[in-house]
Amino acid sequence: MTKSSGRMRLLAVGGLLALAVGLGIGRFVYTPILPFMETGLGVSKSDAGLIASANYLGYLLGALLGIRQSLPGSTRGWFLLSLIVCSATTISMGLTESFELFLLIRLMSGAASAFVMVFGSALILSRLAAEGRSRLSALYFAGVGVGISLSSLMIIMLETMDIGSQGMWIATGILSLLLTVPVFLYVPAVPEPSSGEAANIPLRYSRPLKALILSYFLFGFGYIITATFISTLVRQIPEVQWMQSIIWLIVGVAAIPSVALWAGIAAYLGNNRSYAIACLVLAIGVAGSVIAEHPLILVVSAVLLGNTVIGITALGLVEARNMAPNHGRQILAVMTLSFGIGQTIGPGFAGFIYDYFGDFFVASLIAAVGLVVASSLAWGLDNKKQIPPALPSDQI
Repeated sequence: MTKSSGRMRLLAVGGLLALAVGLGIGRFVYTPILPFMETGLGVSKSDAGLIASANYLGYLLGALLGIRQSLPGSTRGWFLLSLIVCSATTISMGLTESFELFLLIRLMSGAASAFVMVFGSALILSRLAAEGRSRLSALYFAGVGVGISLSSLMIIMLETMDIGSQGMWIATGILSLLLTVPVFLYVPAVPEPSSGEAANIPLRYSRPLKALILSYFLFGFGYIITATFISTLVRQIPEVQWMQSIIWLIVGVAAIPSVALWAGIAAYLGNNRSYAIACLVLAIGVAGSVIAEHPLILVVSAVLLGNTVIGITALGLVEARNMAPNHGRQILAVMTLSFGIGQTIGPGFAGFIYDYFGDFFVASLIAAVGLVVASSLAWGLDNKKQIPPALPSDQI
């Protein structure tokens, strides 16, 4: 291994750790802790949905703000500060029982998670591409699954020790801080790149691009209900309560190789067809999570959820970039807005539907139908021969 190759691998590992902190833990650890908040703090399903939606609203706002070129300071400075904020807000969730503070903390955490994704991509993926090491981007995106898996294992361990939700928040926040330390070493500062986009040419919203944007909204809405409530759903079924913490671990493990898998499929079928198939697979997982109560069906649903979400995210953004090659940052903002609105609506919608019907069956089936529509919209896009997605920084 050459010295340059070793540096690039460490850079990818630094990115992996950053996504583990910012998304795997900071954004998604709420899912396995939620059942313990419901029993220990009396959080209702509708309140739980609003807390989740606050986090996704923060992610939406943070992503849109992070794209702005006028932010003061360096990309690396914002990136590292965001990792610290992710850890601090995770710990803070264990220091209060106030619903209003939960909303504020999760809003801040969501914005910090978005900054980790936007600025981390700018620091890491562009350098990998410049060095001809774009294949290491799959290692970078594996961080989401790694963070989910590590935090799930910690929740399982803390549950056996009879530690409640507040202790779980604090412990996973400390884990985030520990994982953040190597990132300071593995992700060094680099000169700020220029955008190079043809800013004077207005972005044209063709019918295929509009269809993709709508599809991405439906994807955001369709995945997030199951991603937020799957541990709670399992907890309320007596026959499978023992799986309530294990189920999220399965999601995390399945997410680790997902980008590499779907990028490989896209090399043969194209981005849009692969995206469409992944949406159908995810729809099966979402519907399966509420149609049957058998442990095997729930495990399969968790695997399908973990194995598709990050891959669909990457494929959708790459396809949008292909459609608007001169407006990378602008189309990223539009796609982020579409996705963010969908995933912000989802948890609150599911919580209120639960309060009306008494379960997640109706909400999850509506989400699955939305994913089928998202798949059909993507399948109908022009399937021209495309370069397999290398996941460059201005697309994620």
